[in-house]
Amino acid sequence: MKKLLLALAAAALVLPTLAGDFPKGSPKFEDSYRKVMADAKKSGKPAIVVFSASWCPPCQSMKNEVYPSKEIQAFHDQFEWAYIDVDNSDNSSEKAAQEFGVQGIPHIQFVDSEGKTLDKQVGGSSPDSFAAKLKAVLAKAGKTEKPTAAN
Repeated sequence: MKKLLLALAAAALVLPTLAGDFPKGSPKFEDSYRKVMADAKKSGKPAIVVFSASWCPPCQSMKNEVYPSKEIQAFHDQFEWAYIDVDNSDNSSEKAAQEFGVQGIPHIQFVDSEGKTLDKQVGGSSPDSFAAKLKAVLAKAGKTEKPTAAN
């Protein structure tokens, strides 16, 4: 029984650190700035580039409570999404973080399909507040929110 409890405790410590492990209902996140910008250029959609880390409580709150929320699900298909772990040097995050002046996380950069900054957010927010931000970013990008069943 002790071995089982130790194994479960170890798993509990490891699981939250997996940046690619997103809750059901989350948008499809890329883990590369270059890839998400190639996708944005191809689709013509603006991109959301989330700079985050597994040890950051507001980052984890956004990941687990905001991005998969019903308020944000209406926006999933209107953007290209990237989730960049600032501790992972394998995903070219350092160059993108420098380009956008990332100093605190979560840092959420909103860019058009050509990579031009539309807006940014530093820190966490509620689903309603983030939905309002996404609506404003779409307007800046010259896009209109597409009505869905969630609206």
